[in-house]
Amino acid sequence: MPRLLPLALLGLSVALSAQAPGAAAPGGFTLRQVMDSPFPSSLVASTQGEHIAWTEDLRGVRNVFVADGPSFRPIQLTHYTLDDGQQIAALQITPDGKTVVYARGSEWNRLDHTADPNSSVVQPQQQVWSVTRGQEPVLLGEMGCPNEDCEDITLSPDGQWVIWAARNLLWIAPTSGKQQAHMLVWIQGDNLQPQWSPDGKRIAWVTRRPGHSLIAVYTLGGSYIHYLAPSVDNDSYPRWSPDGSEIVFIRERHFDKILPPPDGPEPADLEPGPIPAVSIPKWELWVADATTFTAHRFWESGTQPDDTLYRTTMGDALQVGANHEVLFSSEADGWNHLYSVSDVTTDGKLNTAKLLTPGQFEIKAVTLLPDKTTVVYNSNQNDIDRRHLWRVPLDGSSAPVAVTQGATIEWSPVETGDGKQLVCLGSSGTSPAMPYVIGAGGERTMIGALPADFPGNQLVTPTQVIFPSTDGLHIHGQLFRPRSAAADKPLPTLIFVHGGSRRQMMLGFHPMDYYHYAYAENEYLTSLGFNVLSVNYRTGIMYGRAFRMAPHTGPRGGKEYDDIVAANQYLRTLPFVDPHRIGIWGGSYGGYLTGMALSHNSDLFAAGVDFHGVEDWSTIYSRGGPPPAPWQYDHPGQSDQVPPGQRGNLGFDSSPDAYVANWRSPVLLIQGDDDRNVDFGQMIGLVGRLRAAKVPFEQMVLPDEIHGFLRWISWIHTYAATANFFQRVLQEGQTIATNN
Repeated sequence: MPRLLPLALLGLSVALSAQAPGAAAPGGFTLRQVMDSPFPSSLVASTQGEHIAWTEDLRGVRNVFVADGPSFRPIQLTHYTLDDGQQIAALQITPDGKTVVYARGSEWNRLDHTADPNSSVVQPQQQVWSVTRGQEPVLLGEMGCPNEDCEDITLSPDGQWVIWAARNLLWIAPTSGKQQAHMLVWIQGDNLQPQWSPDGKRIAWVTRRPGHSLIAVYTLGGSYIHYLAPSVDNDSYPRWSPDGSEIVFIRERHFDKILPPPDGPEPADLEPGPIPAVSIPKWELWVADATTFTAHRFWESGTQPDDTLYRTTMGDALQVGANHEVLFSSEADGWNHLYSVSDVTTDGKLNTAKLLTPGQFEIKAVTLLPDKTTVVYNSNQNDIDRRHLWRVPLDGSSAPVAVTQGATIEWSPVETGDGKQLVCLGSSGTSPAMPYVIGAGGERTMIGALPADFPGNQLVTPTQVIFPSTDGLHIHGQLFRPRSAAADKPLPTLIFVHGGSRRQMMLGFHPMDYYHYAYAENEYLTSLGFNVLSVNYRTGIMYGRAFRMAPHTGPRGGKEYDDIVAANQYLRTLPFVDPHRIGIWGGSYGGYLTGMALSHNSDLFAAGVDFHGVEDWSTIYSRGGPPPAPWQYDHPGQSDQVPPGQRGNLGFDSSPDAYVANWRSPVLLIQGDDDRNVDFGQMIGLVGRLRAAKVPFEQMVLPDEIHGFLRWISWIHTYAATANFFQRVLQEGQTIATNN
């Protein structure tokens, strides 16, 4: 059973009403019930037979499961029992489906410590494990990677060996665990992205060096490392051809010329000017002979901002298929799409890529099927606020065909090694994420079952809403309404603001655990009598590159806050919204926008809950280091208009801390003090300013927790406190004290 910490030990400084936190409304459901589903992730399929594996997180207890077709009855492989915050990631399954390799534990923080949200006196470690059916897990070696989602494990084609990147090197161990892991080779640089050759005899990977990066190739048992066409540029994403004769990779060129920042004073009221025209460096696709290591390019990007390399999907999208066809993703037409191009050139001429997924929508998860000729992916085509599975031939010989559709959401598609079954993760507006087998007609069959008391029949499916922002930009949202609410009875209403900000909330449970839980909280708040509007503000994904890369946002002007004001104005037009009782809540970037709302417009927002938000962009800039290169800014060219000497000033002016003098509405602040994304000092600084300005606030500090809380009970306590705070302020009219 999970070990529950007393509220006092969680640093709770929140007054509690007579109703128990997280309790059900009359005839409703509890917070624990709606948060009580086995969240799945890391779905993988074996290269032979009908075997799949995935992780489940049930009440914070994470375990590995496998299933075999055609019945796909879940089999639990690991038997961890505590809500201890030790996450499981980077699953790999052997070809025969008998053994699964995985990483357990969080990434390191700046002190090289793995997260310990359970406050254990025994220091946890991030490690690589394997588990075979009917046996206990075996430790393969230490990991300790430095970034969120950095776990990078790859199995040899025969499943006998595993390689992973950690501590700047590559490590290798037998899957059996009969030998402990050791360095693959000694090599300089930061080494990552290992890829096995199809015959399992060679490894290709990226080695980052000062100012450039290379593709390295090593033959097991050899004495030397080879490099593919080394240059001053940045090479990445090595991919072997199916026959192992070639290696495809990406090369990014440097700017030919970087202009110095403009001279001039640093005015206190600095405002960003118009975005200047800019030409970005090209990125290229190269192919190398895996025997001679000679290489040549066969495709290159354009030089406009839309041609920028978009890494979010490239890791999955870049694949080498049959007949020398190479799959990749690009935003060249303003939307993130799939393309294919041959790596065979004639007379040194570059090839032209084929657009496989035309239209005003975007692709996300991508899988090249084992036949190496067919691509399955998910996108929001024809259903912009959901995502469904689609299929398209790699050679572009026919148009994409929908695999699933309707009021559901699907992601992480995999096909079994025998090509007989398509499996994915999926959800809907009232059903949380679960694994599914997809039938020939697109029908979904759930693998496993939800807890018997999960309140699916009491949840609501939110309504899609679209409203104009202050500058006319169309903003999408999801509106939750209490099931029994009268159409003309004004109710207290909450705006939910997601983090990221490269995210999209949808009309159902989300693929990412952080927002899966947030969706459950919005359902719970709705059951307590609140309307809830979830807002997809500019800089989010799936609405085109121009929307995502909107200028003057975040530390460069906070323009996306206009979309939150527009959401408030839209709500005030609805007869079932009480305009005097509109609150706002969100985490991370959503916490930042919550702070912006309360500090700018306490006349519009009556209360807020700010989870680990950025409160002062200028302190982030002041950490030191060189200014970003122009292409590293959200909008290429913005570095020219915001030179280093002025970045801090504009960053502060774009932050909640700059407007605390206007802040009157009460706020609940929540953060873990081992946050690796938003420094805990952001909350400390804001609390000091709120105290000085005598702003009513409450605080909730979670010792040893990180940004995306690792313990289920942390979510339960903080979401219960969130609901309780809004009930007290917006439903009961309670006054919150200052100087807490």
